[in-house]
Amino acid sequence: MLKFFIQLISLSIFLAFSAYSKNYEKIIVNGNERISNETILVFSEIQDNKALDENSINEILKKLYKSGFFKDVKVKIESNNLIIEVLENPIIQTVFIEGIKRKKTEESLYEILSLKNRSSYNSTLIKKDEVAILSFLKDDGYYFSKVTSSYQDLGGNKIDLLYQIDLGEKSKISKISFIGDKRFKDSTLKNIIISEEYKFWKFLSGKKYLNENLINYDKRLLNNFYKNKGFYNVVIESSFANYLGNDKFEIIYNISSGKKFYFNEFDLNLPIDYQRANFQKLDKIFKELKGENFSLNSIDKILKEIDKIVLNEQFEFLKSTVKESIEDNLINLTFDIGESEKFYVGKINILGNNITREEVIRNNLLVDEGDAFNELLQTRTLNNLKSLNFFSKVESEILDIENENKKIINITVEEKPTGEIMAGAGVGTGGGTFAFGVSENNFLGRGIEFSSDISVSSESLKGIISMDNPNYKGSNRSLNTSLESTITDRLKNFGYKSNKTGFSVGSNFEFYDDLFWNIGVSSYVEKLDTVNTASASMKKQEGSYFDTFFNHTFSYDKRNQRYKTSDGYISRFTQNIPLISESYTLTNSYDYKIYNEWSDENVLSIGFFGKISNSLSGKNVKLSDRLYLPASKLRGFEFGKVGPKDGSDYIGGNYAASINIATNLSQILPSSQNTNFSIFFDAGNVWGIDYSSSLSDESKIRSSVGIAVDFFTPIGPLNFSLSEPITKGKNDITEPFRFNLGTTF
Repeated sequence: MLKFFIQLISLSIFLAFSAYSKNYEKIIVNGNERISNETILVFSEIQDNKALDENSINEILKKLYKSGFFKDVKVKIESNNLIIEVLENPIIQTVFIEGIKRKKTEESLYEILSLKNRSSYNSTLIKKDEVAILSFLKDDGYYFSKVTSSYQDLGGNKIDLLYQIDLGEKSKISKISFIGDKRFKDSTLKNIIISEEYKFWKFLSGKKYLNENLINYDKRLLNNFYKNKGFYNVVIESSFANYLGNDKFEIIYNISSGKKFYFNEFDLNLPIDYQRANFQKLDKIFKELKGENFSLNSIDKILKEIDKIVLNEQFEFLKSTVKESIEDNLINLTFDIGESEKFYVGKINILGNNITREEVIRNNLLVDEGDAFNELLQTRTLNNLKSLNFFSKVESEILDIENENKKIINITVEEKPTGEIMAGAGVGTGGGTFAFGVSENNFLGRGIEFSSDISVSSESLKGIISMDNPNYKGSNRSLNTSLESTITDRLKNFGYKSNKTGFSVGSNFEFYDDLFWNIGVSSYVEKLDTVNTASASMKKQEGSYFDTFFNHTFSYDKRNQRYKTSDGYISRFTQNIPLISESYTLTNSYDYKIYNEWSDENVLSIGFFGKISNSLSGKNVKLSDRLYLPASKLRGFEFGKVGPKDGSDYIGGNYAASINIATNLSQILPSSQNTNFSIFFDAGNVWGIDYSSSLSDESKIRSSVGIAVDFFTPIGPLNFSLSEPITKGKNDITEPFRFNLGTTF
């Protein structure tokens, strides 16, 4: 009986299949003009079984429609023939974009279109292109643009395709707000982000327009800033934009900083056959960091040290993972270092770089073709490429090479604009200035930083053009050159005018851990003209000069971060050694500054500055090489109006030194979001006259105390200080109140 039922079911299935399947002997294709029969058969993916049911015929229809080449498709079996009838989509003769005046924007839109000249018309792809156009325009600040598409029939199954664009007005950032448990004042946070509020005079800046990508980048900057301050669980949210009308938006960042976290215990787990002694430097770093604020920069310091050990000890097949455990507000970190899969790099492909030259990217690779693959170095490679700031996206893919112990690494980058135009103006007690500059971080796609700046004040005009290759020929050393010219016109007040033009060539590299050495050669031609109102000493130095110097700077940087430093120190020694000169002036300077966060968000800084300028040949140091204290080193006194004096001229000295102590006071007006206070003590001196023994050098320590205020105004940042001189010289000119107000365009 069971056997009978099985046979009955099998017969039913066979009869059902026979009822719905049809056989055919050959395939006939009708209606195609441009697309060959063979191509249509490839699209249809017809099997050679000579029988089709209804489902199979439907699948053929779907695949042919999916190809995008056909407006209508019919598939049927008649007279033992499989007949495929197609109506081809028209060919797009030319794609036009109208409504865009900016040529570069128009060219970019043509590049992102799916449908190009000579493509087949496809209504689905047209909708996709319309969305792509709107998305691109939103990234450029046009949030109210509209796109309509149409076509003109040219006959012969050909058309012209038109995208008509109504740009509308650019969407402006009218206001930037920070809400929530943000801990820091708005003025501080606005200096962290890239986006800025729209002002009518900011005609050059593109950061004042609404841009979702830029806002997401701002969120990452804020996130990193908070985590470097110890706020491990910080959450940065934004409603993206609140529409205020008239094409204006308010960006609101909702910040939940949470409580502060501190590093607690550090553990390092190594494979059994690896010696702990090779990793002793890590133990030292662990001890230094215990009890300190949690910081991404500190973790990066640990990872860099691991990379260094990997390179020095040739531990080729190592990988590292980090585990975190939290106890209240203490973070324990365990670094597990183990062996990874052992294979070598067969080939590295660089994809997506249309502007950046391939050698620029390859110069930043820490893993090269033929090397043993190391996960630590591969991660560092991707971080190196991201830090170039040339790319909006950097991704990698690792593929196996069949039957070989090698793999292919595909690195895909997405480029972004790297140029900027800047203009700014400032006014203060020291006078007014105007500056204009053009910069490009990836000049000619070679990874070269190019900048050109001009600054103008009431007495001077200065221009400089500089180029810096930060990784010259993959050497991890920079090559920098500059050409500059300065005109100082003080004929009206002091009777002289100088013109100084020169160039420099140098290199900068990390000489040792955190110790950088900058070396270079500079040459200058200087001309000094005087009139009757000039002092006798100034008239004596009238003429032309040519000087060539070897200059170098040692910089030891142990700061926890460059912006808003709260811990560590930086020490700089600079020396200018004359090679060709009339006076052979040797200049040495030393600058040291240490930081300590003595209370929550209050940072104490102590700095020392010293500079010496003397002639190796025993001649007098020319007036343009004599020394003055920078305005920031001695507040409470007018810049250049302290120290030795010849007649009515303040001539500077052969020696200058200062001590500066300052701390910010976050407790003053904590509810004022745009005001920051600090108190300071400055002491300094300028002394030494080598060209006349009859003049008094007024060698007396000048000092002052005061309060400084940084105020973020709608125009721009306003800085002012109120100072009370404690000690001074009889000829010094004091400046109890000083202010500077600046803005950018």
